[in-house]
Amino acid sequence: MMKNAVIYARVSTTQQELENQLQAINQFADGRYHIVKIYQEEESAWRAGHQAQLKQLTKDARAGKLSVVLVWSLDRLTRGGALAILSIIHRLGSHGVKVISLQEPWTEAPGELAELLYAIAGWAARMESQRISERTKAGLARAAQQGHYPGRPKGAKDTKRRKRRAARRPAWEG
Repeated sequence: MMKNAVIYARVSTTQQELENQLQAINQFADGRYHIVKIYQEEESAWRAGHQAQLKQLTKDARAGKLSVVLVWSLDRLTRGGALAILSIIHRLGSHGVKVISLQEPWTEAPGELAELLYAIAGWAARMESQRISERTKAGLARAAQQGHYPGRPKGAKDTKRRKRRAARRPAWEG
């Protein structure tokens, strides 16, 4: 009997493709798990509070709606480091949910060693994100030294129509 599972897939930018993760996870799940739901989002893991699908996944875990979460890699959950990864894994685990990562096959193994490996994976994700940020900043600094500045030219106006975000009011204010 196959276990039911959900997929959580996240990309940081619109230049990345969710389909790459989804295809690999579906191939991994074939014959092992029955996929009942896919949570997917295009949102940076660094922007706290913006991962709406991860929040929904956690809410569904709390409600007992899932038992296995499949991810491409643990850094899709967060880039916040060891504590952030352990926090998410612990929160889901407290509701009986196991997180399995394609890139970290040890996540399927039982035992106490997993907690240490989760911490190491979280640390590695944070270090990778910091290196990407440092390379980006170095590239911007080099471009500025050469007289090239990213973004809209000084004095240019934005002609693209943007959505306005309404201020959130408490429910009692109607």
